[in-house]
Parts: sequence; C-alpha cells; structure tokens
Amino acid sequence: MKVYDVVVVGKGNAALCAALSARDKGATVAMLEAAAVDESGGNSRFAGGVMRFAYSKVEELQQITEIPEDEAKNTDWDSNTIDEFYDDLYRVTAFRTDPNLSEALITQSHAGMVWLRSQGASFVPNYGAQSAIVNGKRKFFGRFPLTVNGGGAGLVEDLTKTAGKKGIEIFYETRAISLIYDGVKVQGVRAKQKGVPVEFGAKAVVLACGGFEANPEWRTRYLGPGWELAKVRGTRHNLGEGLKMALEIGACPYGNWSGRHAVSWERHAPEFGIVEKSHDPYRHSYPLSIMINAEGKRFVDEGQDFYNYTYAKYGAEVLRQSGQYAYQVFDAKTKPLLKKEYSGREVTRFTGNTLEELAAKLEGVDGQQFLKTVREYNAAVKTDVPFSHAVRDGRCTVGIEPVKSNWANVLDTPPFEAYGVTCGITFTFGGLRIDHETGQVLDLGYQGIPGLYAAGEMVGGIFYFNYPAGTGLVSGTVFGRIAGNGAGDAVKR
Repeated sequence: MKVYDVVVVGKGNAALCAALSARDKGATVAMLEAAAVDESGGNSRFAGGVMRFAYSKVEELQQITEIPEDEAKNTDWDSNTIDEFYDDLYRVTAFRTDPNLSEALITQSHAGMVWLRSQGASFVPNYGAQSAIVNGKRKFFGRFPLTVNGGGAGLVEDLTKTAGKKGIEIFYETRAISLIYDGVKVQGVRAKQKGVPVEFGAKAVVLACGGFEANPEWRTRYLGPGWELAKVRGTRHNLGEGLKMALEIGACPYGNWSGRHAVSWERHAPEFGIVEKSHDPYRHSYPLSIMINAEGKRFVDEGQDFYNYTYAKYGAEVLRQSGQYAYQVFDAKTKPLLKKEYSGREVTRFTGNTLEELAAKLEGVDGQQFLKTVREYNAAVKTDVPFSHAVRDGRCTVGIEPVKSNWANVLDTPPFEAYGVTCGITFTFGGLRIDHETGQVLDLGYQGIPGLYAAGEMVGGIFYFNYPAGTGLVSGTVFGRIAGNGAGDAVKR
C-alpha cells in the first residue's frame, strides 16, 4: 500500500485546488485520475474558461490580471458586487441555494481568483464573448469580464505544472473503486490502476471526481426518462463513482439530484466531448433567434435574459421536444452577431433565400406550421423599441405565447438560416452534504465523517434548476481550497 497524508480523487480544477492547498499545509499528496494523461482533467478541460467572481471596481480585476491604466479607465468593466452575485445566484436557483455554501462561494470568490494567479493560472479580459462597443466605448456585460487564458484546458495545464513543481504525485489510469473505511474513519482508497487492484493509504481523502453526467443509467434514474439520450459535453469518466463510494459508507446526499446543467448543443455532436473541439458544438447565440421544434412551434422565451443566465436550463427544454431536437432560426441582420462556432465545419445548418425555401429544407419539421409561427412572431415584434445586443433592450413581442422579452427582430432579411440543436449535459447538481468551513463530508446524522472531504461537482446544495454561467470553475476553486485546507489541517492535528 502506498501511503500519503492526503489522497485526492480526481484531477480537474477542484481536485487540483484541493491538492495544492493541502500541499501548502505541509501534507504529502497524491492524486488519482481515472483517465490517461491525454484525457485527464475532468470536465474542467472542457470549460470555456469564464469566471464569475465578486468585484466592484477595475482595481480588483487588476489583482488578477494585468490591465493597462488607459484601458482600465476607458472601458466600462461592468460589476459583480457581492450583493449582485447573491441576487443572481438566488434568482436563478429559485432561492433554494444553501445559504452557508453560497456565502462561502461568493465571499471567497475574489480571493480564490487571486490565489489561482499565485498558483500559476493566468487570465485575460473576456472581450470576445461578453463585451461590445457602445457609443464608442468598450462595455462588458454579463458580470464576468475575465476568462482563463487557454480556457479550462489552460487552467488545468497551469495547475498541473504547479502541482508537479510542488511534489504532488499524480497517478493516471487509476480509477478509485471504494473507500478504505473501518466504520470510524476513512483511511484510504481502493483503486484499479490499469486494471490492477491497488490501495492508497491516507490520513484524509478528498473526493473531487465529478458528478454522474456521463452515466446514462444514473441520468435516467435521477434526472428522468429521456436523459439517457442527451449528449455529454465533457469527459466520459464522470460516472458517479465518487458519489457511490461516499454514499456506501453513510454520507448524506444533498441538493437537486434531479437537476443538471444542460445546454443547446450541436444536434449531431459525438456522444462525449472532444477536448480539441470542446467549443465547436456550442450554440449560445439563441437569444437572437427564434427556436422551433418538430411541430414548427416556438417553446421558450429565447430573450428572457443574457444567455449566461438561461443556457444551462434551456438544454432540458430542447430535450423535452419531439425527437429531442430543435432549430435556432436567424436572418441576415443578426448573422454578424453569431458566435464563431456557428461558422464551423461540423454544423447542422440549413439556408434559404425565402422562408418557404428554408421551411422545405428543415428535417423533421412541420413546414406549414413553421411559416405560420414566423408570420405571427414577425407581426408581434415591437419594432419601435431600438435593438441592442449589449443590454437587455426590452425589444419584445406582444400578443403571442411564449413571449420573447428582449432582442426580438423581425425575420425579413434573406438569407435565412436554421441551426439544428439537441441537449448537451454538462454536470449534475446532486451531491454530498459538507461542512462549509472545512469541506468535510457529513453523514446521515449531519456529523462529520472523519478523514473524508469533497469538492467541485460533488458538493450538493449550491445549484438548483439553473446556473449562472462562469460559477462552476469558481465554485471548484473555492470549495477545492476549503477541502484541501480542511484535510491539511486534519492531518496536522
């Protein structure tokens, strides 16, 4: 048996943050990664890299990345104050988010970003996705003006390099199977290393190996019928085994176990994500579209809010449609505003010089009802309200259901385009109940399980029904640090 002070199961952002924090406490640390080196990094490798953290002024951004003074002064950097962060998180989770966990997440988010920078991560302004020129001045919107340099894959790479420099051992192709538990304290992990049983002794174990989004049987069991048909945006290795190990020894389940982060995704994308093409299947420009199902009807308010507040729940709405697909329809006026993924090679796209020509090409769609829907939609647009994609412009529809609350444009300028989408699941919301100050996993009596900690997707109670974009990596950072520090302190005791 190999013996360490702390064993971390997983190797995504949360796991790396836990490992680095425990190592900085003086603990010897090993990480167990189910994937081979080239697939390692969990869902973090597939993340776009935007980070939602609390800040109120540009000087707080300059603690995280270099921003020249002239650029700092001549840009509207938006804000995400602690109160604004609370408002957004509570609103999108229908006020169900755990108050202690959300307080830890929000109040420690900025410090977590500064700490990430100290651990070798680098950040850049999020110009491409969340800013626009308004009246001659650069303006950010959506409350996350920074993104990781190189996206989630860049973050994992940077933290992995730092882990190596600090002497953290990483065991690849080593899938954790069960916890070594004597009924009182967790004492290590049983695993299979390239199919061979191995054991790792530890004074503390941190579970940070994701949810069950890649497990079709668990998705159907907990999320409901039809969810086995969803595409998986990220890694194929998040099968729920960490949750299973913890529940087997009496850990307390917590949170929205029927909830998930699921988005509109390229209709014919592969079963699992491909790191090198992780952004290609994104279809996040739908607020500028009308979304049409197989019956030729709209089924959501596409312009309810900026995509970063609705994208994580609208994937489920697509999955509920006949055939688990829909089409995002645009005309030439909004084509220049579409995100770059729409112009890629592996895109399900249909084009027509007239709406009738487009209707005839849409696979599996009732063409006559589609044309009726478009006519009714066009007649309902309040064209007297100015259009602006950089703000919630209030350019809405009147007299139709569902309403479109913002960014409603008459579809009248050819060529017309339709993009086929399905549902892509990112991660699941159900997890374990933890102590918000130490990251220790609690048992069914809400008492701490000695030697067991959790972080990342495995923490239940934060997200319900929906999710504000950019919070996942920050949550992994905050609770990874908390769990790593908690485990490191326990080892010293």
